[in-house]
Amino acid sequence: MGNFRNPGREWYPQESPPEVNVYDFPHRAEGQASPYGVYDVTTHEGFVNVGTSHDTAEFALMSVRRWWDLMGHQQYPEATALYLTADGGGSNGHRVRLFKAELPAFANDTGLEIHVSHFPPGHWPYAHPPRGSGPSRTG
Repeated sequence: MGNFRNPGREWYPQESPPEVNVYDFPHRAEGQASPYGVYDVTTHEGFVNVGTSHDTAEFALMSVRRWWDLMGHQQYPEATALYLTADGGGSNGHRVRLFKAELPAFANDTGLEIHVSHFPPGHWPYAHPPRGSGPSRTG
């Protein structure tokens, strides 16, 4: 996001390459974007919430709330529980107390029983199982 150096390939005439910022840290004039994603393994659909602050535990849980409000409760109107998988670090890591502390409020607001499992360190959580092997929905 923004005019930053990208290690991919883009061809320009040698005498007129575009100017880019070679340092990937936030610039005050351009702001900062923090994406947080929710991936539904049953429907194979993704939801990305982009904030303009830091990736924090509050932002992570607010993103899950937004997914539930905008997509989840419509897709699963009879749901009584929500099973979340999270990577081992970052704003929703297994050691982040604030993320755990905010979960009961989310559960109370939605009436859902919330289950959270964290992937072990070094595991690539974004590789999903083949189509049809995810959890099934009844009803």
